[in-house]
Amino acid sequence: MKVDLFDFELPDDRIALHPVSPRDSAKMLIVGPDGALSDRVVTELTDILRAGDVLVVNDTRVIPADLKGVRHRGDYTANVSFNLHKRENGNTWRAFARPAKRLKEGDRVVFGATSEVCLLDELCATVKAVSEGEVTLAFDFSDAVLDEAIKARGAMPLPPYIGAKREIEARDAEDYQTVYAEHDGAVAAPTAGLHFTEELLARLEAMGVSIEHVTLHVGAGTFLPMKAEDTADHKMHAEWGVVSSETVARIEKAKARGGRVVAVGTTSLRLLESAARETGTLRPFSGDTDIFITPGFAFRVVDILMTNFHLPRSTLFMLVSAFSGLETMHKAYKHAIDNAYRFYSYGDSSLLFKARS
Repeated sequence: MKVDLFDFELPDDRIALHPVSPRDSAKMLIVGPDGALSDRVVTELTDILRAGDVLVVNDTRVIPADLKGVRHRGDYTANVSFNLHKRENGNTWRAFARPAKRLKEGDRVVFGATSEVCLLDELCATVKAVSEGEVTLAFDFSDAVLDEAIKARGAMPLPPYIGAKREIEARDAEDYQTVYAEHDGAVAAPTAGLHFTEELLARLEAMGVSIEHVTLHVGAGTFLPMKAEDTADHKMHAEWGVVSSETVARIEKAKARGGRVVAVGTTSLRLLESAARETGTLRPFSGDTDIFITPGFAFRVVDILMTNFHLPRSTLFMLVSAFSGLETMHKAYKHAIDNAYRFYSYGDSSLLFKARS
């Protein structure tokens, strides 16, 4: 499909720079299976979901993956910023670098320090590869020691459409994290989940909605613009995720009883559909997924999707168009723009119902 089919005009003032407070007071646009639209708020999920439904959340935890360092090459130095986006092994990360042209294989980088050499307790890395704005960094630390060093020196990796408009703030450390975040590894938040509070989750559980956790470590590649003009020519970035056998058993049991699977965010949906892609039924999953969902995709697991409003021409807008129909999504997004919904990470939400086949 031509990528320009997924384009739309978005006024700049619709981009949210901070979340609403409390989180669950955000507006929510309901998109029914017949395309009907209804303006609600997130707290009204207690009126929309029903006992027996399964709410599937992504419990990845965002790490402070925005790092600033000094590149050393002989007597020459240069300041370079990095956004870690995929871990390769215990001490190696792939990262986007700004400006990458200042780096080449073999360079040494010192993070968060003023000295010109790498001392025992400083975070340092060697550039192993450079390619089109992306670098591979081999850190001197590894595993848990590296994790703690990154946390001590990094900042929350705000999306570029927010970072270009304001500085990182102390409140982002909490605002850009879901209340159920547990497993470190994401470098971007599963943003639909930012609308939940502990109180809302407790009310849903009390009415008989079960909460199931999966983990997909969201990569910064989710923000990369699509360069291809046709979806057939686009290659998705890979992200690591896991769906446990216990979670699969409980979801399958709920479905057998007529419960609906409600994916909180495109990350949860992509992981569940990846787990079912080969067999046609949900199975345990652990590994990388690069699933690319466009109109025509056969959804096997998810009945309802709760998601934020996405960028034009993005893979995520393509996904929601596959779920509820391209024409319906254009109508829904126009309604959201006309009615002052807030877009992207800190924005408002939508609840999409898939038409049953």
